[in-house]
Amino acid sequence: MTETGAGDQPALFDGGRPARPRAAGKDPVTQDRPVALVQVDTGLAHLDRPFEYTVPESMAAGAQAGTRVKVRFAGQDLGGWVLGRRDAAEHPGRLTPLRRLVSPEPVLTPEVLDAARGVASRYAGTLGDVLRLAVPPRHARAEQALPAEPPPAPDPPAAAEDADAAWAAFPAGPAFLARLRAGDAPAASVLALPAVDPARAWPGLLAAAVRATVDSGRGALVVVPDHRDVTRAAAALEAVLGPGRHVRLTADQGPQARYTAFLKALRGHVPVVVGTRAAAFAPVRDLGLVAWWDDGDDLLDEPRAPYPHVREVLLARAAREGSAVLAAGYTRTAAVADLVGRGVLRPVEADRATVRAAVAPVRVAGEGADLERDGATAAAHLPSVAWRAAKEALATGPVLVQVPRRGYLPSLSCQDCRRPARCRHCAGPLALTGPQGPPACRWCGRVETAFACPACSGTRLRSSVVGARRTAEELGRAFPGVPVERSGAGTVLERVEDGPRLVVSTPGAEPVAPTGYAAALLLDAWALLDRPTLDAGEEALRRWCAAAALVRPGGDGGRVVLAGAPTHVPMPAVEALVRWDPAWFADRELTERRELALPPTARLAALTGTREAVTATLGGLELPPTASSLGPLPHGEDRWRALVTVPVDDAPALARELAAARAHASARKATDPVTVRVDPRDPTS
Repeated sequence: MTETGAGDQPALFDGGRPARPRAAGKDPVTQDRPVALVQVDTGLAHLDRPFEYTVPESMAAGAQAGTRVKVRFAGQDLGGWVLGRRDAAEHPGRLTPLRRLVSPEPVLTPEVLDAARGVASRYAGTLGDVLRLAVPPRHARAEQALPAEPPPAPDPPAAAEDADAAWAAFPAGPAFLARLRAGDAPAASVLALPAVDPARAWPGLLAAAVRATVDSGRGALVVVPDHRDVTRAAAALEAVLGPGRHVRLTADQGPQARYTAFLKALRGHVPVVVGTRAAAFAPVRDLGLVAWWDDGDDLLDEPRAPYPHVREVLLARAAREGSAVLAAGYTRTAAVADLVGRGVLRPVEADRATVRAAVAPVRVAGEGADLERDGATAAAHLPSVAWRAAKEALATGPVLVQVPRRGYLPSLSCQDCRRPARCRHCAGPLALTGPQGPPACRWCGRVETAFACPACSGTRLRSSVVGARRTAEELGRAFPGVPVERSGAGTVLERVEDGPRLVVSTPGAEPVAPTGYAAALLLDAWALLDRPTLDAGEEALRRWCAAAALVRPGGDGGRVVLAGAPTHVPMPAVEALVRWDPAWFADRELTERRELALPPTARLAALTGTREAVTATLGGLELPPTASSLGPLPHGEDRWRALVTVPVDDAPALARELAAARAHASARKATDPVTVRVDPRDPTS
């Protein structure tokens, strides 16, 4: 690096012999590989490359590849990563010395660096952005408190056969575990079965695969959506590995706890890491297995640039480190189905007889005899068939009630013409937050005291959607004397006791019952199916299956009622739930997306910004002939979006063009930069 920071760059010079490294100041330059390649954390796309610095003698021993340093760059002190050392500089001018060695701990391993580069390339991002996701901030006290050498490994529990129980239901299960124990690297997508026994439920399924990998002398990395899943998976891991053999790694642990967990993996104190998406880059030694649960959960999508999905991070690591792959879930997303179809993953599924024995039967309210017997009440928020199922099930255990929306009455409409009720100030949706008081806007918070429909001048309001809070009130009146508990935003329950009780939950917040729920009521199915998103059906099925999987099998009296689903047209997601056939639905979804050239069968990039900026960026891209574009089109207030699609074979070319466009905008200090997202979950959101 030159003394003036970023002013002199190797690409600007045509010739000249490489200069002998010199350092400013009194600390002489080391003679052992005196030039360090440093990835400086500038946050600027056009400077996302290594720069050369000299290594002072005092830092020679510590400034090794993977360590953190401080450097002088463009007149300011910035952090950076040492990517390597070399004997001579390529830059012909004078180099600046490293400013400070932050820590001699090589926290950026070569394997993680290689995977980070792959992820940055895949998502048209910068290496600096990915490294900020990969390595947590340093905590000096944690670094000093943890012993450098790992303690002796405790003996694992002797009964390894019990750990394999979860895989007994799958014809290919024993072979998969045997390959893991043999040190092989199989890759599979398993459709988990509902189970009340923790050893046979999905945490036991993942734990058994981890145990088989550890038996081969390798490490494992497990990523799950949230902290409740981490708790369940960690308990299953301790049951099969014994205490002290795994560590949790989540973003909400706190700086010291998170960095300690990271260092335990780095220094080899534990062979297994389980955590949320923050753990996807954990530096597990001798990584033999990467596994993730519930591919469709949006918590596995990173909300920070370059917005990678855990699936792609773990696949990148597996490809570079030669590890096995396990994608597990009650359902299978189109992206995982595409991997299965291309032979990247092998399907592991139970036979139909085993599936039928494991699941609770599903009944769709409002079909056939229900409509004839109950009339209009068959399509009510809580139809008669759901009420009867709950009443019967409460005699033997708890009943789960899944409601798609939180709140009281989160959506209102005109009583006369059914037009959605909107705020007169910002056009946001009007809602009721409780049984009393006037409606208020969910966007700006203004109270509406004199509603008048702009279409028909009606002044009366009705509920369009009933929230979890209002549902709990209705159930409390319908079943007097029965305890009603709520689990959702603000208060998420992990477990509920056995015995008669109603548990009202929003999707993803369902607590676990020790012996399973006696029944589950899945209300307002249309609210999930009617979402204007690409993955509406896929997401609806995933949420329904997650709730239905908590119910006892049909042989033990369990039952599921789906209410509010349209009955006048075939709905593939409903059919897949009734048959419990998520593989069929995933293949169907993948076929439709292939016909429409949508991800995952094509690569799609969304460019969002001002109309002028998006238009200029789109016009400056040198796209392959196979590319197609749409837009720019309005995308919210003062924002515009364009979509660019290319076949998967041309994805690298698209990513390079997008990265170059970002670098160009960064170099000219654009005041209206365009946000680039590759393969967003929903291109329209």
